[in-house]
Amino acid sequence: MKDFLLQGEASQVGFGRRLGELTGQRALIFLEGDLGAGKTTLVRGFLEARGYSGRVKSPTYTLIEPYELSDGRLYHLDLYRLGHPEELEYLGLREMLEEEAVLLVEWPQRGAGWLPEPDLRVRLEYVAQGTARRAVVEPCSALGQGVVSRLSGG
Repeated sequence: MKDFLLQGEASQVGFGRRLGELTGQRALIFLEGDLGAGKTTLVRGFLEARGYSGRVKSPTYTLIEPYELSDGRLYHLDLYRLGHPEELEYLGLREMLEEEAVLLVEWPQRGAGWLPEPDLRVRLEYVAQGTARRAVVEPCSALGQGVVSRLSGG
């Protein structure tokens, strides 16, 4: 596990960009944190690193925002409004996991029992008051371990 201090929105976007640069074409990444912690801000940076320059919106109501990028496909999922984990079957989760794609999943605990173990778990925490956040990054696979090692400069 590794901690990173993120001072403000630009730092959060930059951290997401770095994750996007270091992650391959296929990964499952859980994004955890309270409402407003900056999960979608991190996704914006991730997408920027992959060449996406459009507006990044939270999929709070749609549950899934797919992105066709020059280097592959990315799915941004927000499970906050998921009624039951079984709904992931109807949303096509199984097919998404079989694709050569990156899945960034907000509120993964709402999909407990249906989501497999991620490659990487990123938890955003508030630091005191203000705009600072701590990103706690936990690798859960060899792929995740490689990303954390490169994030740490190793």
